Amino acid sequence: MEEEQVILVNELDEQIGLMAKLEAHEKAILHRAFSVFVLNDKKEIMLQQRAHQKYHSPLLWTNTCCSHQRDGETNIEAGSRRLYEEMGFKTDLKELFNFIYKAPFDNGLTEHELDHVMIGYYNDEPMINTEEVEDWKWMKIEDIQSDMVLNPDIYTVWFKIIFDEFYHFLEEHTI
Repeated sequence: MEEEQVILVNELDEQIGLMAKLEAHEKAILHRAFSVFVLNDKKEIMLQQRAHQKYHSPLLWTNTCCSHQRDGETNIEAGSRRLYEEMGFKTDLKELFNFIYKAPFDNGLTEHELDHVMIGYYNDEPMINTEEVEDWKWMKIEDIQSDMVLNPDIYTVWFKIIFDEFYHFLEEHTI
């Protein structure tokens, strides 16, 4: 099976090439990614705990799902596809904003992503894919924020960045 490719981009989010996902993370090359946040009508975010076999950030808590767009796929198409693959449900998504971050990991890999943040709404339980997701839970936005102060090491780097930088933006988009 051919290794998954990521879309290399410049800082304006213009595609400049493709590269194997692992190679892009080894070389810390800027590439396109997305993060999906699903909220319910109680203003809670569905969090996922990354599967224990993930090659970085295993067992850390993060937003509902995240991944990389495929060549020719829109951000919304990618978010919808991956939400279904990881969490087992579909819902309408809306893109909110994007940002660039760079985060090295202890294993020598580096995330250097132009991350498109999307939001959707759902009130039922997911049907998680245990190859990708260890566990899940609903949490109120303010509870996540306070827990990040008490337990910062149990959350992914990108999730903490989104919360630190864009907490109020996410809060404004609750139902």
